[in-house]
Amino acid sequence: MFRLKNVTRRFGERVAVDDVTFDIPQGQMVGVIGRSGAGKSTMLRMINRLADPSEGSIHFNDIEVSSLRGSGLRNWQRDCAMIFQQFNLVPRLDVLTNVLLGRLNHRSTTLSILNLFTREERIMAIAALERLGIEQTALQPAGTLSGGQQQRVAIARALMQNPKMLLADEPIASLDPLNAKIVMDALRDINEREGITVITNLHTLDTARAYCERIIGMAHGRVVFDGSARELDSEAVRTIYGTGADGAEIDESMTSTAIRNPAKQDNIKESASPTPLALAGL
Repeated sequence: MFRLKNVTRRFGERVAVDDVTFDIPQGQMVGVIGRSGAGKSTMLRMINRLADPSEGSIHFNDIEVSSLRGSGLRNWQRDCAMIFQQFNLVPRLDVLTNVLLGRLNHRSTTLSILNLFTREERIMAIAALERLGIEQTALQPAGTLSGGQQQRVAIARALMQNPKMLLADEPIASLDPLNAKIVMDALRDINEREGITVITNLHTLDTARAYCERIIGMAHGRVVFDGSARELDSEAVRTIYGTGADGAEIDESMTSTAIRNPAKQDNIKESASPTPLALAGL
């Protein structure tokens, strides 16, 4: 069980997250929605401990995450993998090495400094890339990949941490509809096959409804909706998003990720290539 209890985060006089409390059972896929500035990203950063709560506490099972320091904090950031909107890859390093960086918190400092990865770790990395359909890019510099491919590399890197929880901060915000579907399909597959809790910030209502069994809506730093996709009706949407400057209701089609042109698909298996294991020296 994962729990936030009365969590608040202040930046000077501004309250970014305001007295948030909720529980998430293990293995649930949760979508967090709301306007820009609603506090979604700040909340995820506090869960991963990239930011500290000003008040309140965060718990995972019998561990108080919000009080961790040193090795305990490093272990939590290993167990709670984070996927960012801007991928956070090292562009000049090849894809395989970027994925292997997900093992750093499982290794000694000496091995990390020397960049020495075992054969088993390399096999794990190739398997993660194969699962996401981009094994043929293993030796390409990460910076040469498309945005959709880079996000899949970021997911593969997160999988290398063997996480107990996966956080995704607007993982499809910069992707076209087809790549957005590929990324969301991958997150749902991880959730269903491994039973890993997934919490993802989204700003598209159709995506939240399609992929998340539970949706949390935030406005002005507070949770104003917490329910199933079926319960996310027009009244709930109005509570979360309010109305436009002219008083008009929000038009959900403005945030739609619906795929309209299949001819532009970024095929998961982009092109034939030599066997990745052979390329990686395995």
